[in-house]
Amino acid sequence: MSADVSARSPSFVAHRGRGTALLLLASLSFGSSGVIGKPAMLAGLSPEQVAAARIGLSALVLLAGVALVRPSLLRVPKGQWRVLLGYGLLGVAGVQLFYFISAARIPIGVAILLEFSSPVLVALWVRFVRRVRLPWPMWIGIALALVGLAMVAGIDGGLRLDTIGLLAGVGAAVCSAAYFLLGERGVSNHHPLGMVTWGMVVGAVAVCVVSPPWTLPASVLTSPAELGPWRPPVWALLVAVALLSTVLAYLAGTSALRHLPVAAASVLALVEPLVATAAAWLLLDEALTWIQLLGAGVLLGGALLVQLTSPGKQQPTAGEPLPLES
Repeated sequence: MSADVSARSPSFVAHRGRGTALLLLASLSFGSSGVIGKPAMLAGLSPEQVAAARIGLSALVLLAGVALVRPSLLRVPKGQWRVLLGYGLLGVAGVQLFYFISAARIPIGVAILLEFSSPVLVALWVRFVRRVRLPWPMWIGIALALVGLAMVAGIDGGLRLDTIGLLAGVGAAVCSAAYFLLGERGVSNHHPLGMVTWGMVVGAVAVCVVSPPWTLPASVLTSPAELGPWRPPVWALLVAVALLSTVLAYLAGTSALRHLPVAAASVLALVEPLVATAAAWLLLDEALTWIQLLGAGVLLGGALLVQLTSPGKQQPTAGEPLPLES
């Protein structure tokens, strides 16, 4: 096996506090993507173009950096390619593309709620596929987190029952769950840096098929965008969303899966929409209501309950089927 030995060294010890800190850093980074990317879309880019630029730039940065610094991490054992392909197609490209389709056809708050229902899917996978019995307080924590998320998202009725939009939201949730499950399985045999690099390359190829990079309008890239009190050019926002909201976010989030049970990690990641909402409030003047503030408290309380009651770190078994594998 040519996987980096540090990814599975006998001396490696999972540390819950370190994993929590890494996942919170990932949530902070992921949560900044909306407030950075939205001004680029308001300036004239489509959501698909922003996603293609985001993932494409991230893939180039990671591939060049790893090739120069630690080229050994780019060697992938034959048996790991299925995991990396699934991680890139589902956990990188699928989440963003399905979310964009959903948000274009149904209210954004509903689209976010659908995507971040993924902890329920992860918990069901852990319970019924891995046959790990989850303590009942953890289910209460999951329910509280989802209720709090609904309140933060501002769900107050008026659903437009667009079938394609709702199915796309469910697709985003499935892909988000696959991000956690495939990430946890991958880092048990492969270094997180190598896994994220190849996952980003696979995701970039997939998303660039949907939105080829040569369709980016040069006039929009050089035009100014409005981000709070600043007026950065659109290209600078794309670089920021690639480095901060993608490279750093995926590295921190995938590394956290070496330390945390996947069911707990997926629920702790629910703080991402809270970060996104707060950033939009501060920089884009999208104010929070008192119901959203109350929901933020419920969300964090549920995430904390899951963290305190989750079972210890368990690696997936070699015979466990991949998510969505028949």
